[in-house]
Amino acid sequence: MKSIITFGEIMGRLTPPGFVRLGQGLPGTLEVTFAGAEANVAASLAFFGADAKFVTALPHNDLADACIASLQATGMASHIVRTDYGRLGLYFLEKGANQRPSRVIYDRDHSAISLTEAQVYDWPGIFADGQWFHVTGITPAISSQAAEATVAAVRAAKQAGLTVSCDLNFRAKLWQWEPETSKRDLAKRVMSEVLTSVDVLIANEEDCGDVLGIRGEHSDVHSGKLDIASYPDVARQVVADFPNIGIVATTLRESLSASHNNWGAMLYAAQSETAIFAPRQSDDYAPYEIRNIVDRVGGGDSFAAGLIYALTSADYPSLEEALDFAVASSCLAHSIEGDFNHSSRAEVDALAHGSGSGRVVR
Repeated sequence: MKSIITFGEIMGRLTPPGFVRLGQGLPGTLEVTFAGAEANVAASLAFFGADAKFVTALPHNDLADACIASLQATGMASHIVRTDYGRLGLYFLEKGANQRPSRVIYDRDHSAISLTEAQVYDWPGIFADGQWFHVTGITPAISSQAAEATVAAVRAAKQAGLTVSCDLNFRAKLWQWEPETSKRDLAKRVMSEVLTSVDVLIANEEDCGDVLGIRGEHSDVHSGKLDIASYPDVARQVVADFPNIGIVATTLRESLSASHNNWGAMLYAAQSETAIFAPRQSDDYAPYEIRNIVDRVGGGDSFAAGLIYALTSADYPSLEEALDFAVASSCLAHSIEGDFNHSSRAEVDALAHGSGSGRVVR
């Protein structure tokens, strides 16, 4: 089994218990875990049984040691550059409920990975046993060094013969490292460079508009209304601009409230020029209705992991089956505390095949 490799920043995640607000709960207790988009993908892949490897940079200190132990506990392997500079980045999450949205506060300036130059990573050695490489638009958003490392990494992966995937993951609170350039212009410039080496593009319902200026008509994500039929056209425009991209997968979140989302996805195959939606009932798109969300952070990462896993497994021979698995994986992630999707392949398969009643398994 060849490895699936991800690269990016992992941080400490600090969250008040339950749905307590930060200002309400401090001073007080915060729950600490470790998370980051690319690490979330690797963890989910490891839980499915894949040979997953995570690449990052962390300082020499006890916090980083604890972070590494948490990664090892998932079953993933890691290639970690240990540095004498920088710090472990942090983010604070205030979980929303009903009509109050979740809020994220970043504290990641001067993190080890943001200061690590591209040439420090041994990409030929890292990719020696690899089949797939995954990055996101979050890590290049934190610093020019991280952006250069991401571009170098995807180029090295293509040279080594790996399939490359990228989740656009635009974060409006990041992309501040070139103050004279607007965040969206900076993201478009950097991510366009990354996308020239990408085979599979993953995005949410907003990302292509925010990063590439390609939007679905008549969609208003803030009101929870999506024009589902417009997303194949968005994918076609992406492929026209980046003909190296063979698959565009878009998650479709209709956010009716912080606690109630409709959830599904579209996959566009460039070669056949066809679009597939999941989940389906009688061949019609019928999104999962997720009520009483436990934790939605990391939902897109669990989708990416599910899609990568299914596309690299002979057990999911069609694109429809691969998309079904990816959407079911991400649906389950909404029921699990923390960024990591602690779901097994068997649990995802059960939901993808219609077992969604939540009955006790005895």
